[in-house]
Amino acid sequence: MRTLTGLIALLLMAIATQGSAEPKAASGYEVEIVRRPGAIFAGLARDGDALLVTDLADGRLYRRTPNGRFTAFGPVLPHGTDVMGEPTGPYRVERHGSGYLVAQGWTPADHDEDSNDHAMLEVDEGAVTRVVSNDFWNPYDFALSGDTLYVVDAARNSVERLLADGSGRTQLFAFARLSTSGQALTALSPTEFGDGQKYEFDAVPTGLAVHGSRLYVSLFGGFPFVAGSGRIVSLKQAGQTGSVRVEAIGMNAPVDVAFDAEGEMLVLEHGTFDQSDGWASGSGRLLGLDLVSGKRQVLLDGLTRPVDVLPFDKGAIVVSQLDGKLVFLKQAGPAQPHP
Repeated sequence: MRTLTGLIALLLMAIATQGSAEPKAASGYEVEIVRRPGAIFAGLARDGDALLVTDLADGRLYRRTPNGRFTAFGPVLPHGTDVMGEPTGPYRVERHGSGYLVAQGWTPADHDEDSNDHAMLEVDEGAVTRVVSNDFWNPYDFALSGDTLYVVDAARNSVERLLADGSGRTQLFAFARLSTSGQALTALSPTEFGDGQKYEFDAVPTGLAVHGSRLYVSLFGGFPFVAGSGRIVSLKQAGQTGSVRVEAIGMNAPVDVAFDAEGEMLVLEHGTFDQSDGWASGSGRLLGLDLVSGKRQVLLDGLTRPVDVLPFDKGAIVVSQLDGKLVFLKQAGPAQPHP
């Protein structure tokens, strides 16, 4: 069996090999890239004028101040690679009261399971202060609405609802398997799939945003990650029967969803996948979607394995990538400070 160190090294080598593409902004925008060698950036959140970032390479939380300095804080959380060879650890973070809420992923393949794995955790500047709940399989993202905590479990294909103190847990919704036509799979095997056939795969919810009275969820779509098979759906926070609706289709592995200050939906596509080469370098995109008109705009192209998007001050948007890059998208014009 490969050692954990070896698996992480192979992962970093693969990400570095994929990372040759450079992000490109739409007309009227400009891009700035911050690199941190060796990092595997994941979750993004705001903490005053600072940017919070989770790093799956060392299981740490980082605070990036406006002067560009990264400072680690909080405990060292379980981290490594899962059984599929993907990075796992503190996926997402949010400020909550005097501490922070963290979505902690799968148990690393070479680690024994402990109470901090596959859990929602509360941490302070130095330690885990409370396990809110570890009754998840793979809590990938979460959102707070008042005292209510919504969590997407990417392994159970569900949205879970509980109070921020861990009580009152219930499954709000479980997503059925998605399907695609055999024609969409001919690139995988031209002879195995016919046009009239259907192929089913897990929905795999990954991103979550609260907007108005609804929850918006990105459905990444499971293996073989067919191009165009992802979608964005929404459901009422109260979870009434029949409240689920499809908001957008034809997405390439949408990994996160958010809303900017003007109410425009932002969708982050992880990219396109090939069974031989994996996730294609530069195939990730950030899309802006108008929910009223349905109009789509590619705001950022050329991303490599992006995972989280965060609207920030003065129209700035931040995207994290697994290759240790933070991509800042800003409207072109006079220089603007960023976190």
